[in-house]
Order: sequence, then C-alpha cells, then structure tokens
Amino acid sequence: MNSTPINIISAIQIGEYCIRLVFDDNTLQDVNFKSFLMHSHHPDIRNYINPENFARFRVEYGELVWGDYELCFPIIDLYRNTIDHD
Repeated sequence: MNSTPINIISAIQIGEYCIRLVFDDNTLQDVNFKSFLMHSHHPDIRNYINPENFARFRVEYGELVWGDYELCFPIIDLYRNTIDHD
C-alpha cells in the first residue's frame, strides 16, 4: 500500500459548482459539488449554494477549503471524486 500523502496543487472553477483539481501525482478530477450542496441540510454548508460564496475556495496545505474550514472534504474523496450525499 502506498503511504505517500496526496495533495492538491491546483484548483480552478470550471462551472457554477464544478472545480478542476490537480493533485501532486498529476491526477486530474473535475468535481461537481452541486448535488452535495443541494442535498445538505446544514446551514454552514448551504451557505455555499450561493455562487459568490462557492467561488471563494482556496487550496491550503494541499487541501481544498472554504472560509475557516466551514466546508472541506477528505482528500481521498476528492481524489476519487466521491463526494455525493447518500
């Protein structure tokens, strides 16, 4: 099993709720956050349905975050593009 940490090196918004992520192993994922946001009942998460708020993401320490970590995802879920609400 590979124990090397995975980090995001680039994040660019390519759609209203879609972000293209590039990882340090050159893996690329286009992650669509719309379903996750629309199905959430948590007010801190629902705040990011607003397109202006959603667009305020950043890469910090190899992770994709919004605000003061009000919205963030496990790196492996982003890497596998598996962030949907069940």
